[in-house]
Amino acid sequence: MKMISFGIDISDNDISCSEELIIAVEDDLYKIEDAGAQFARITNITGDDLVITAVIDDDDKLKEVNQAIFDVLKNNALGFEDLNGVGKTEQEAGEGISYVEIDLNKKFYPDAIIVAFDTYCGEAFVDDVAKQAYNAAKGIDGVADIGVSSTKGIKHIPGVGYVSSKTDDPVVVVAVEDIHQVGVIAGAIIGAVLGYRNTYLVKRGTPTNVIPGSVIFTVSAILNSNVMDLAEPFSYIMRLLKK
Repeated sequence: MKMISFGIDISDNDISCSEELIIAVEDDLYKIEDAGAQFARITNITGDDLVITAVIDDDDKLKEVNQAIFDVLKNNALGFEDLNGVGKTEQEAGEGISYVEIDLNKKFYPDAIIVAFDTYCGEAFVDDVAKQAYNAAKGIDGVADIGVSSTKGIKHIPGVGYVSSKTDDPVVVVAVEDIHQVGVIAGAIIGAVLGYRNTYLVKRGTPTNVIPGSVIFTVSAILNSNVMDLAEPFSYIMRLLKK
């Protein structure tokens, strides 16, 4: 049993994803489920990037489901840079899809925290920020598996192709086996990432309206196939109490 996430820019601008684009992709998510996914959701919308996350019961369906996700993205794309960066061979790999694949335990609900980043001229350090998120979650009670899309070399996406280390706007996925640990794990991630320079937590769907050289990130929980944006509750719980 696996959870897979595809982070990609298929927008026609460098700032945001249009409502029409999101609706078009959502309308086609059933095709991913028809290919063998238990469910598929748009979990994160961060600047001009979106993340499709799917769960598969049968690992043998990985290639088919990955291909279905790629086809849904390609068929609805307004921009093709990241799609064109996926090579059929390692030599053709370029800046493409941010891909994460983690293992799930069938004894538990397929719950997870997904962190997605977008940057405007912050490519030089965004991978380091994602690693901060990865390291913050690693080892916390309730974390079953964790993956990050960043790679120093060539990454193979089964059923789709190859991408290179030039791929930016990373994604981190954390499998959570204790629902009461979601807040602890997400809080650790948010705290670690916000400690980095020029990095901002935003609500799902927020455009990248930042000073160049900055990074924004969204944090979503997917719980029993329901997607929750954690930015709002954390912005509330972290408010300063009045004297």
